[in-house]
Amino acid sequence: MELLTNSPEVGETNKRGDVYQPMKKPKEGGFRATLFIYGLMVLDSVGFIANIAGLVLYFMNVMHFSISGSANTLTNYLGTVFLLTLVGGLISDSYMSRLNTCLMFGGIELLGYLLLIMQAHYPKLQPEACGKYSCVNGTKALLFYASICFAGLGGGGMRGSAPALGADQFDPKESKHIASFFNWFVFSVTVGAALGVTFVVWVSTNKGWDKGFIICMVCSFIGFCLLALGKPYYRARVPGESVLLRVLQIIYLPTVLIVAIKNIKLELPQNSRDLYEVDDVGRERIRHSYQFRVLDKAAILPEGTTPKKWKVCTLTQVEEVKILTRMMPVLLSTTLMNTCLAQLQTFSIQQGALMNAKLGSFNVPPSSIPIIPILFMSILLPLYEILLVPILRKLTGHPNGITHLQRVGVGLILSAISMTLAGFIELKRKNAFVDHNTRISLFWLSFHFAVFGIADMFTLVGLMEFFYSEAPPRMRSLSTSLSFFSLSLGYYLSSVFVEIINSVTGKLSSNNMGWLEDVDMNKNHLERFYWFLAIVSVLNFGNYIFWANWYKYKKDVPVDIRKLIDQSFCDASSSLTPRS
Repeated sequence: MELLTNSPEVGETNKRGDVYQPMKKPKEGGFRATLFIYGLMVLDSVGFIANIAGLVLYFMNVMHFSISGSANTLTNYLGTVFLLTLVGGLISDSYMSRLNTCLMFGGIELLGYLLLIMQAHYPKLQPEACGKYSCVNGTKALLFYASICFAGLGGGGMRGSAPALGADQFDPKESKHIASFFNWFVFSVTVGAALGVTFVVWVSTNKGWDKGFIICMVCSFIGFCLLALGKPYYRARVPGESVLLRVLQIIYLPTVLIVAIKNIKLELPQNSRDLYEVDDVGRERIRHSYQFRVLDKAAILPEGTTPKKWKVCTLTQVEEVKILTRMMPVLLSTTLMNTCLAQLQTFSIQQGALMNAKLGSFNVPPSSIPIIPILFMSILLPLYEILLVPILRKLTGHPNGITHLQRVGVGLILSAISMTLAGFIELKRKNAFVDHNTRISLFWLSFHFAVFGIADMFTLVGLMEFFYSEAPPRMRSLSTSLSFFSLSLGYYLSSVFVEIINSVTGKLSSNNMGWLEDVDMNKNHLERFYWFLAIVSVLNFGNYIFWANWYKYKKDVPVDIRKLIDQSFCDASSSLTPRS
């Protein structure tokens, strides 16, 4: 990245292009500041992950959705939650500080919990069972959807800004610690998740859903108070331009494409320095690259033409679009893994309700089975960071041990293995139940849950670091949210797959019932659906390998050497003249 230095009164600009308030005290930034963020993620994840694990039963047993209705409602809800991380990322990149964005969405999340508590506590606010896909209607439906929308908006928006807030705490000399930060960030989520899927889920299913939601709300409230207490320690990023312009920065993504199409007949100049650029002090610029050169036509300003918005784009805007364009195939290639994850949070939980949940004299709630991958992640993440990374660093010479994309690839292939195991375990469960009238142990689910936990450890951390490190500097929060956006697409794709599979297989079966359509899970063919996902995952892995090999990291993107020579000459002569 080639950056112009900020003026002293604005602040300092690091090598990644982030603009910060001047450090007033040596205690600002660093791992000390991130401790408050870790604390928030531990406490908020207690409720957030508990709801991911248990809401499918709440929808089915309290709100009286059908089996497929509760599964699809949960996946649509989670898809929306993670889609809303983009809202949090955009706001923290454009209008508010990352800290204030987290706190604002925290208040919205607490309001959602309050509404959930009300509906779960008073039976008059709950629908009657009707035996249909959905039984909620009228004011009860309004309260239900308002509560999950507020909880989803708050939880998603906060997660769109918190990762970037933590990564911002490291200056250029400490940038090597960003990978460690994301490892410990995910570790803090798993610690909170472990408490959520055990204690909170047990309270919800045995003592009442209202009490479970109360615990979620209290933990989140304490977490946001803790985050606010860390304000004196944070190294804050400040906006470098007007609020309106930064809000509109996302609009130039399609604008670059439109202007490039309008200028498609124009000839590109031989020297990239002839492309339109504005050398504003305090605004970062990006080196010109040779990839997607057709987009450079958006930065052509014909002689005698006055530059106007929507008529010409700056070269920096074009290069930012190029970066996002290179990242999109990687993002889309990880979507299917999150579709597999959705099955572990819906159908696998419903499987657990038909299995032997005894652990000695203790009856394990089926919603607590995700504790298995969470425990694996809680153990393996520190081991990976403390033991494996130093070994891999010596073997590969890479500062993070392996590249971001290599780490993501390991997770993708493990997710295919997990779905294969899930199919065999479901076949074993169904045969034992139908043929021998016995219930196999709930802990048979632990095999594919454990494999997927390891997969998630590799992929989620790799994606978060990849998007933060590779994205345009002015869009750190928004780009980090793309890892959650992949989750969102995966959950939505899960709902689509369920509907398509039921539609196609229903037409092919003698009883006109799809693989997942019967209210009796023992008459369904969930194992075939799992194997279908495994096969598609293997094909998707081949697709990912292609795009991962095609992708060029920012430092590897071919640059215009003539521009570098011109720039060096201008710097040496101290005669750089701003262009307009």
